[in-house]
Amino acid sequence: MIEFLRCKKLGMCSLLRFKNMINKTTISFSIGIAISVAALYLSFRNVPVDDLLIYFSSINYLWAIPAGLVGLSTFIFRALRWQAILKPIRNISFGQSFHPLMISFMLNSILPGRVGEAARPAILFKNEKIPFSTGLATVAVDRLFDVVFMFILFLLIMANITIAPDFAVEFGGYHLNKEVLSQSGRDIVGIGTIIIMGIFLFLFNKTRNIINYLISKLPVFFSLAGVSFQKKIEHKICVPAQKIINNFSEGFLLVKSPKTIFICICHTIIIWLLCAFSYYMLALGCPELNISFTELTAVMIIVCFFIALPSAPGYWGLWEAGGIFAMALFGISKKDALGYTLINHFIQTLPVIITGLVSAALTGITIRKAGPINNEG
Repeated sequence: MIEFLRCKKLGMCSLLRFKNMINKTTISFSIGIAISVAALYLSFRNVPVDDLLIYFSSINYLWAIPAGLVGLSTFIFRALRWQAILKPIRNISFGQSFHPLMISFMLNSILPGRVGEAARPAILFKNEKIPFSTGLATVAVDRLFDVVFMFILFLLIMANITIAPDFAVEFGGYHLNKEVLSQSGRDIVGIGTIIIMGIFLFLFNKTRNIINYLISKLPVFFSLAGVSFQKKIEHKICVPAQKIINNFSEGFLLVKSPKTIFICICHTIIIWLLCAFSYYMLALGCPELNISFTELTAVMIIVCFFIALPSAPGYWGLWEAGGIFAMALFGISKKDALGYTLINHFIQTLPVIITGLVSAALTGITIRKAGPINNEG
């Protein structure tokens, strides 16, 4: 009887903890949704709603369901890719990779500043005790595969598309033209270059030892402040910095495994093919949208390049402006392009937000807990 009461008490405590976790997750999610709704309103307050409603009513939404599911399936391969990147550090399960990934993309969809990129290693630290800087390095490598593949596709697209210097699209407060697209491309290349330089600087022992040596000499510059102050600099700055660098370098270990790199490349190709197929499937249900798979792939890449620019939460407005810009290159009218792009934005985003919310509830992660972690473990 006593054992029964004890088990019942433990069960009630677990249920209360679960309810509390759900409530916190719901509150955090609601805050993010409120921010996104505000951004959505600001982006579309001047759009003729009647025209959009007429277009929306003409869409065959049976195509939207498989399009959304195909788009969501890309995250399975994203999780597998990140799992492969993490394998030299820690052999984690698919679920341990999938849930932080979905939470991070959910946060990117509802909050400004791409905070989800920092959330992934933060959750990894909380759940798996992998140092934050190590997890951050693996996220950087994960995104590098996307950046390189996107840029290759972008070069192929730009080699076959002519964009007039005076061609421009204005929507949602954004003014997009060829120069803005080129600038976004340069920014993406810059990010990729920084990641590659980081790999070479921190992964190899010689360069890492040089950096650690230079850091160890930092107290010398404070010799006039006395020995005790130099000791503080050493313990408070030098030692933690060296630890972060060593942890960061562990996140690049996949570079030493050609097999892992090949697996990640295969996953990347599948991810982007599925993304393009998702775009194409939705187009099949949109009236008078005569555009090929190849052209929609080009639209997808151009939109991705544009949403790399600073934007409102969830990329509202900028995503649509990019879609109108890209589809105009293939003779699609602004009204049709806006209708398709807006529906596609919802289809690509809503399943991610719902799945991310479920992952957050299952793992007990709230927006506050998903912030950057300073403790390196």
